[in-house]
Amino acid sequence: MVLLIATAAYLLLNLFIGFWASKKVHNSEDFVLAGRNLNLSMASTTIFATWFGSETIMSSSAEFAEGGLSAVIKDPFGASLCLLLIGLFFTGPLYRLKIITLSDYFRIRFNRQAELVSAALMSFSYISWIAAQMVALGTILSVLSAAAGLEIGITAGILTGALLVTFYTAIGGMWAVSLTDFLQSIVIIVGLLLLTIILGIEMGGLGKVLADKPEGFFSLLPQKGSSIAAYGEAWLLVGLGSIASQDVFQRTMSAKNEKTAVRAVFLSSFLYLSVAMLPLLLGLFGKEMLPELLSGSDETKQMLLPSLVLAKSPVWLQILFFGALISAIMSTTSGAILAPASVFTENLIKPFFPKLKDSRLLLMLRFSVLFFSGLALWQALGGDSIYNLAADSSALTLVALFVPLSFGIYWKRTSGIAVLASMISGFALWLAYDYIWPAAEWPSIFPATLLSLLVILLISFIFPYKHKTATDK
Repeated sequence: MVLLIATAAYLLLNLFIGFWASKKVHNSEDFVLAGRNLNLSMASTTIFATWFGSETIMSSSAEFAEGGLSAVIKDPFGASLCLLLIGLFFTGPLYRLKIITLSDYFRIRFNRQAELVSAALMSFSYISWIAAQMVALGTILSVLSAAAGLEIGITAGILTGALLVTFYTAIGGMWAVSLTDFLQSIVIIVGLLLLTIILGIEMGGLGKVLADKPEGFFSLLPQKGSSIAAYGEAWLLVGLGSIASQDVFQRTMSAKNEKTAVRAVFLSSFLYLSVAMLPLLLGLFGKEMLPELLSGSDETKQMLLPSLVLAKSPVWLQILFFGALISAIMSTTSGAILAPASVFTENLIKPFFPKLKDSRLLLMLRFSVLFFSGLALWQALGGDSIYNLAADSSALTLVALFVPLSFGIYWKRTSGIAVLASMISGFALWLAYDYIWPAAEWPSIFPATLLSLLVILLISFIFPYKHKTATDK
């Protein structure tokens, strides 16, 4: 019961921070980008929190315990690579444009049609991802209530978590996201670090846990007999696919200047990879202490760390761990809700109301947060697993938006018609691939991304862009 009360108090604290953050929101830019006022520490922690959620702590830990480093390429290694590439090649050129969303870039560089298509694809790509985080949060709240002797059920847990995150995101926007991310990142790091140290001592030291692992367990290279296609997909899905995502862009553009933004992305990449090692080590502890959990279903495996903490640690340590876990999920969820709401309002609604007052735009942004949260909640209550929901949303930006964004910045010849054709063809092939070639060896992201690349090259050579733009030098 103490654990449940502490969790409830922590959730209420986040609610209070969101309410306090709402006082900083005076216009739409405050709501979407925190007024571009974040310093290095706040910008770094909010970028770090972009994807450090249920998959990092619950899924990757179990995958690593079973298959070693090559089983967790997508997260954390792909996510860290993505942030590194964003800092090297994308943050500077995009920050200098002073844009609100990534779809704004497509309008400035190309045309209104590219803006609308990119916004539509980007907005609705988030629904399954948000739903996955809601299911994870609901699962944790349900487990905690059961441990306290209260059976609230996963549905009630999903509803409770979703309403809480939606409320503070809707009232505080990016200010609420960044301020709660700052608190939550501290809780994540302290909680996971202390848990790792204490359980490591109980296990007899790290050396004992790491010993006697099979050959190749600590190698990032594909293992003998593994699928090269699956290995490549793991690197590409997040490593390249998430470059053209609004949530990480939005957090990056909230920094107070370009220099801070670039430094924050690099720092968050290092922080992500470093902190993500802790749940991986905890997964090894769980394998030694509760090996039976790894022989069950994917849902059972994902509960390896929560079950380990409940069974093997004192109450104060349970409070720290579940505080860290809930923090990670809430951070990811709030930013994921705000991202499509911002794109939908700025790029799909605002263009049709050119005389719209900023106060009305701010109201529409808040309603959009409720709209996308509602869609995700409806999907979350449908009963799919965290893994399936997350997988549904992970490839769209890679096949439809990564190539147009990259070529638009670094190849002046890239034209608007080429970008539109690239977006549509990549998305269409990805959507139809598994129906046309259900037994194909290569995942759909490979042919779809390749088609997107070939189309943009071919059409840009035939119909090149002829005028200078804001990104031209």
